[in-house]
Amino acid sequence: MQKIIRQIAAEIRVREQQVQAAVDLLDGGATVPFVARYRKEATGGLDDIQLRELEARLAYLRELEDRRTAVLKSIDEQGKLTPELRFAIEGAATKQEVEDLYLPYKPKRRTKGQIAREAGLEPLADQLFADPTLEPAAAAAAYVKAEKGEGGEDFTTVAAVLDGVRDILSERWAEDPALVQQLREWLWTEGLLQSRLMAGKDENNADVAKFRDYFDYSEPMSRVPSHRALAVFRGRQQDILDAKLVLRVQPEPGQPSIAEGRIALHLRWSHQGRAADDLLRKCVAWTWRVKLSLSTERDLFTRLREEAEKVAIKVFADNLRDLLLAAPAGPRVVMGLDPGIRTGVKVAVVDATGKLVATATVYPHEPRRDWDGSLHQLEQLCRKHGVNLIAIGNGTASRETDKLAADLMKRVDGMQRIVVSEAGASVYSASAFASEEMPDVDVSLRGAASIARRLQDPLAELVKIDPKSIGVGQYQHDVNQGELARTLDAVVEDCVNSVGVDLNTASVPLLSRVSGLSAGVAKAVVRWREAHGAFRSRRQLLEVSGLGAKTFEQSAGFLRIRGGDNPLDMTGVHPETYPVVERMIATTGKPVAELMGRAEMLKTLRPELFANEQFGVITVKDILGELEKPGRDPRPDFKVARFNDGVEDIADLREGMELEGTVSNVAAFGAFVDLGVHQDGLVHVSQLSHKFVNDAREVVKTGDIVKVKVLEVDVARKRISLTMKLGEGPGRNAKAGQNRFEGASRGQRPPRRDEPAGATAMAGAFAKLQSLRK
Repeated sequence: MQKIIRQIAAEIRVREQQVQAAVDLLDGGATVPFVARYRKEATGGLDDIQLRELEARLAYLRELEDRRTAVLKSIDEQGKLTPELRFAIEGAATKQEVEDLYLPYKPKRRTKGQIAREAGLEPLADQLFADPTLEPAAAAAAYVKAEKGEGGEDFTTVAAVLDGVRDILSERWAEDPALVQQLREWLWTEGLLQSRLMAGKDENNADVAKFRDYFDYSEPMSRVPSHRALAVFRGRQQDILDAKLVLRVQPEPGQPSIAEGRIALHLRWSHQGRAADDLLRKCVAWTWRVKLSLSTERDLFTRLREEAEKVAIKVFADNLRDLLLAAPAGPRVVMGLDPGIRTGVKVAVVDATGKLVATATVYPHEPRRDWDGSLHQLEQLCRKHGVNLIAIGNGTASRETDKLAADLMKRVDGMQRIVVSEAGASVYSASAFASEEMPDVDVSLRGAASIARRLQDPLAELVKIDPKSIGVGQYQHDVNQGELARTLDAVVEDCVNSVGVDLNTASVPLLSRVSGLSAGVAKAVVRWREAHGAFRSRRQLLEVSGLGAKTFEQSAGFLRIRGGDNPLDMTGVHPETYPVVERMIATTGKPVAELMGRAEMLKTLRPELFANEQFGVITVKDILGELEKPGRDPRPDFKVARFNDGVEDIADLREGMELEGTVSNVAAFGAFVDLGVHQDGLVHVSQLSHKFVNDAREVVKTGDIVKVKVLEVDVARKRISLTMKLGEGPGRNAKAGQNRFEGASRGQRPPRRDEPAGATAMAGAFAKLQSLRK
């Protein structure tokens, strides 16, 4: 364990004592949000990002140690564990290295090499490799068997014996850990990922055409971006693309490949025209072509996929975090419109607390086309309930419904309309929780209520939906689903706890994301609330069935009570530190209510005076920060992008237009922006800033309101190219970038990020938009 502690400390660049303290707390049942917020003294201030990394590495390294122990035991039981082999296995830094070392000793079905060794041919193989001057046929004659073996083994000819020599040597070399690792790293650096359209596939077929960028594509393996790797693997899985690992330089027919040359170099053998050299050359070729080429390709494809998945999962997690922490509209009356054509537009009005107060269905579109009647009905609802925000789902008929809302705003003053993502709304509508929350409401109308609540408090509403259904992922169905779920759950947990939860209004799904609270305990909290009324004190949590002292410790600091008996209960000050605040009260002679929000007074207090062995200076500073801004919400202020009048459809866009929009999704290659025309535009990473940008998230995040200029519009293909370089217009460099970008899919080098690319240079990136939504 101490070895693991040392390794993690080196990796995240902190002291071993910090890692040890964090591991002890996590092993003791503490959550990451709790440790990050309330145990800074113990961990030396490790934040949630460091703790999540620590948690992941701890799990991996423990699995590695378990596997290392199992491998050592297996080899030892075979009587083959040498001190040198033990040293190598104990020093292996990855699971892959352990498996490489274990390969020669791993129990497996009988191979041709084993059969040849059992037939006694290994001495001959050793002789011919050690002394290539020996004549193979003559040396092999002494090993020819008179008849076949009991299992059908046939070494009755010189040729068969020499084939056995080949099998022994090639198997031995293919299980040499040093050689395998050397080849693997060389091919990772020098090999190419190549994909071609599979023979017999119709490239005009819609499902096939989605992979057009990869019909004739190659790129250095180590430089393949995540989205391209996952696209190739998806095409391969669907039997559309033929993907291979290929060498940069292909050998002439009959000539050895560079890989075979590297194997020979590792073996310190070269063809010198000696009697056995032709045989040994065949053995080397067999080692690569039969034993190693396919297994190495498989290993490197696995590595490429895993690295691509890490990036894709991180993109999903970052976008989800931005979405969950988007600015809440707050306690405002909202009308949610879930667009539909023949089935009508579903309408739900929620009051300032999120309570559903009215529902309706209007039919402004085909086939009824009751535009005026729909406007009248919506106007009546707006006036009756005081609606001041309209949330419009971005699904089918969203553009037409947006026009309906625009006409409605002409009749009712003081309203704003916003198109919001409805991803996951249908999942929520049909969920068991939605049935409990709105039992007498039709499933189709629940979606409209969810759309409305997303404006009031995105976090509180979106936690009711499986994160994978929210629609901000990149190739999310192609990545490791277990790892994706764990990562997204961690994001939701961190977001919920960073904002804090109102104990008296929170739903069960929201409460179950609070540090330390399980779904069962969250339900028990709501049952207590329904039976006894609103909580007046955090201490009352201990009266909840199943909520003990440990759960209280983990959760209490993240739960807020507004208007309760103790003003501190509405802050992030943990109940365990209330005595520290009491000492502040005694020192200042002011009640806590007069201390809260009084920045000038609080700044006169020296943290050292209130620190003790249990709660040090770091904790006291945090307490003072909470008292200075009690119950503060870390999320930004609510703003709405102002869409240009008369720009309602992609056909209304013109090159050079300057518009305001909302960032709807971010990937490494760029950001997608909602301009209110029901088709997101793309700002390629090269068009985000006048400065070099390595990753789009360095400049923008989901939910940001940005100003952009239209570079190019392709109405037929529904593609909008944008730039945030408002001082530059589309020009020669942007067009020139197209050839470089598209050339990468034809085997040429991919573009560097510092090369200009805009407008039509985004062809490849645009192809990712659909996959981002899947």
